[in-house]
Amino acid sequence: MFSLFANAPETRSFALPLFPLRTVLFPGGLLPLKIFEQRYIDMAKACLSDERPFGVCLIMRGDEVATPSASPPDFARVGTLARIVDWEMPQLGILHVMATGDDRFQVREHAVEASGLIVADVTAIAPEANPPLPDDSVAMAKLLEVIAARVGTHNFPAERRFDDASWVGYRLAELLPLPLTIKQSMLEINDALVRLSTLRRFLSEQGLI
Repeated sequence: MFSLFANAPETRSFALPLFPLRTVLFPGGLLPLKIFEQRYIDMAKACLSDERPFGVCLIMRGDEVATPSASPPDFARVGTLARIVDWEMPQLGILHVMATGDDRFQVREHAVEASGLIVADVTAIAPEANPPLPDDSVAMAKLLEVIAARVGTHNFPAERRFDDASWVGYRLAELLPLPLTIKQSMLEINDALVRLSTLRRFLSEQGLI
């Protein structure tokens, strides 16, 4: 697989708390989280208070949950901003949040705070163009509609744009049973039609379209 994110124009960097996870969050996607580590509870509270996002990056090596002897995980350098849209604390020390994916970003450098929270210096990656869905991808949109019906409304974005090549590609990339490294490459591609073409080959090989 390949990455085209380097073609995106670079913007001014900003500080961002990171939440490395064994998942890939795509722009427009949903991310339910059950948070119990204090560093991330504090991060979520600060994000809610200041109405600011945190960053989600795929863990490439290491663990999500910190242990006394473990080093911070290695993570992908391209991630997605996550904005908390709903939360509840059903019991003391357990925070449930629902976040949505926003723009992508690239990590320039990072540091680990005393609490174990990773704070990075990042630059935003400009949103890719969202061309209309090409005719050769209509079958993919129909498959996505079937998948959306199966996962249910609570697990699928309320906004639906089945005629948008970027949106359809992102949704298929997050929902199909692809290896996480492949999902990450789908995130890093900065061309909706290239992403769709790659996914179309996979679906054709699997006999799904």
